[in-house]
Amino acid sequence: MRKMNLVVLYGGRSTEHEVSIVSAEFVLREADKTLFNPLPVKIEKDGRWKLTLKNPFSGSKKTVEVFPVPHKKGAALYFFDGTRKPLKIDAVFPVLHGPLGEDGTVQGLFRILNVPYVGSGVLGSSISMDKEASKKLLEQSRLPVCKYLSSNKIAKNKLSFEQAKKELGLPMFVKPSNAGSSVGVGKIKNRKDFIVKTREVFKYGEKAIYEEYVRGREIECAVLGNENAVASVPGEIIVRTEFYSYEAKYILKNAAKIIYPADISPAISKKIRVLAVKAFEALYCEGMARVDFFLKEEKIYINEVNTIPGFTSISMYPKLWEASGIKPTELITRLIELACQRHKKENSVLTEFKAAK
Repeated sequence: MRKMNLVVLYGGRSTEHEVSIVSAEFVLREADKTLFNPLPVKIEKDGRWKLTLKNPFSGSKKTVEVFPVPHKKGAALYFFDGTRKPLKIDAVFPVLHGPLGEDGTVQGLFRILNVPYVGSGVLGSSISMDKEASKKLLEQSRLPVCKYLSSNKIAKNKLSFEQAKKELGLPMFVKPSNAGSSVGVGKIKNRKDFIVKTREVFKYGEKAIYEEYVRGREIECAVLGNENAVASVPGEIIVRTEFYSYEAKYILKNAAKIIYPADISPAISKKIRVLAVKAFEALYCEGMARVDFFLKEEKIYINEVNTIPGFTSISMYPKLWEASGIKPTELITRLIELACQRHKKENSVLTEFKAAK
């Protein structure tokens, strides 16, 4: 049987471009080469798509510019120089973190191209990426979230430091509502912090979200599946810096320690796993997600849901599934199978309507 042409799409036009490259390296290395022919496609910061004909992490620098186009029953990569035949796309594994990759935009492109793709659909991706929208849905589903307030560029002067302090207390956190990897996150301890860090947040998006500080443990849980999703064992992040910042995640050595499984009671572990699946379902997620929690004594709060979690060699999502008995190569295969199952289901929906006579 012919190997599936698997486009591993990475890079992107977001602040998480560099992290995405590291995630792609992991997926390209661990994908089952007996089943898949990985095609590494990088979206440059200027938006151009470039295919490396050999693994980009082997030292080869030979790349060609491509663009995806609908082709017969699916899609294909066409070459700008016209020197090669189009490459059929059988499935896409996007490891595009952040805006224009994790927020439903590129997922809409895949739907138009009619190709299977790993991860949540347009709706689940969009909702989960927007921290305010996701918290509102989680609240409506009666799931526990910490206190929060939001503001946008137009109304930012309407939210005063006094109001935020009264509602959330000090310290509090502020972050872009549509970014990940802790990009732009700031800890607010006083009025000056409020002004300076709010200004910083609006460099990364139109909306800011302020959250109460929960002095607790940081627990993460991985979810896998479509309709009948399951949760991994929970893991814990022990942060040695003031909070789990972008620098602590990816730059500073020994800034954080990852423990999996987390050293928590079986009862708390079960509650977290149940809440992870409920959050996954409440936000219309599919395929995969990492659900982040705060654990304060016996009380559990859902922090956020990440629909394209990191896939680096130290990332929690693959580590949690490995601790749960699913090795990286099998995990990648399962995710692609879930993508193909959903694609088949989507294509079973009628696209023509005949009015009754």
